[in-house]
Amino acid sequence: MKKKLFGLLVVCMLILLATLFWGYYQVQKFARTPLAISQETLFKLPAGTGRVALEGLLVRDKLMTHSYYFPWLLQIEPELANFKAGTYRITPGMTVRQFLELLKSGKEAQFTVRFIEGTRLQDWMQILAASPSLKQNVANKSEAEIAKMLGLPEGRSLEGWLYPDTYHYTAGNSDEMLLKRAYSRMNKEVDEIWQGREKNLPYKTPEELVTMASIIEKETGVGEERGKVASVFINRLRIGMRLQTDPTVIYGLGNAYNGNLTRRDLLQPTAYNTYVISGLPPTPIAMPSRASLEAAAHPDKTSYLYFVADGKGGHVFTTNLQSHNQAVRDYLQVLREKNGK
Repeated sequence: MKKKLFGLLVVCMLILLATLFWGYYQVQKFARTPLAISQETLFKLPAGTGRVALEGLLVRDKLMTHSYYFPWLLQIEPELANFKAGTYRITPGMTVRQFLELLKSGKEAQFTVRFIEGTRLQDWMQILAASPSLKQNVANKSEAEIAKMLGLPEGRSLEGWLYPDTYHYTAGNSDEMLLKRAYSRMNKEVDEIWQGREKNLPYKTPEELVTMASIIEKETGVGEERGKVASVFINRLRIGMRLQTDPTVIYGLGNAYNGNLTRRDLLQPTAYNTYVISGLPPTPIAMPSRASLEAAAHPDKTSYLYFVADGKGGHVFTTNLQSHNQAVRDYLQVLREKNGK
């Protein structure tokens, strides 16, 4: 009798072990199952979401069908249940376990926004407004209101004082936060460059240096020319000669500029028209790069007073009006040849 009971007990134990092993195998098989996605997807996990609620979200978003094994997986491996709220980027082929490990890691999806050298504040506002998953705090606010939000000192223009670069953020971060980072970076760069600038430059304030750098930025995209361009404008400032630079005219025209700068535009008086006003315009006209800031602080030592495009992507620099006029004629000839005339 005892032998029969013992044998029955052994059989029951074997059945139980086999059942447990089979169940464990099925749970692990489920954990290796890929999520039901065919393209990269963002998944938002709200704060306070528990195990049951998470399963509901996965079923709701059709990332997986309702599975008997999901709660068992979290029971067997409770460390996978320590998920953190946030927005996560999930990719095709990601398994259930990999997904849970991602939620556990707290490594939220990273978004990027890129601001290019020479762009203006209005360009930045458009880029921010179109950026995904970014909280909009500065939309529809005036420049003065945004400057106050960022903590700019009174009288400093927001134009020119945001550092162009690529910035990373996570879902729910605000445009205000990105602009604060860009302003802090520019403020730091300008302070460093201002402290190390050459002596006897015709700038009284860091603001004037940034304004000059913004003009340099708009006048050339050729890195090695920046120092020469800076020297032309500084030489002009020193002798009281007007800067006469087209980008300032275009900036002063605002939305009235249609892409074609006319002689009438050059004669139209605005606070930024350096064909009309003397000295620097009242504010920067774009966001300058570090290279342009350096050029404004360390210009080449030249006697140049003029420059004009050479038709090949660069410029011809000259010291007198006669040579400049010849360079202009040469440039017009290059254009005629390009147009087949």
